[in-house]
Amino acid sequence: MLSQLPTKLENVKKEDLDNEILRSGIIAELDAINFYEQMAALTENDDIRKILLDIAKEEKTHVGEFQTLLLRSDNEQAKELEAGKKEVEEELS
Repeated sequence: MLSQLPTKLENVKKEDLDNEILRSGIIAELDAINFYEQMAALTENDDIRKILLDIAKEEKTHVGEFQTLLLRSDNEQAKELEAGKKEVEEELS
């Protein structure tokens, strides 16, 4: 977290680079969401809490943007995401 790439992008094959960039973006946004929500839980200042939670919500939108692009370019990821969704629905029904 905090400005560190989860993988060395220079070691990624050229054909996989865009997907790794998108995954790195998703990881960064999830880290930001966790950070802002944790800080919101710690503060006693309602104004700060409100802004932190609003920013966390914006980061969730960014996750959706990166994920949408990733699912367009990685058919296996899209297929496995649907498989995971189906497994949860079956398990919980």
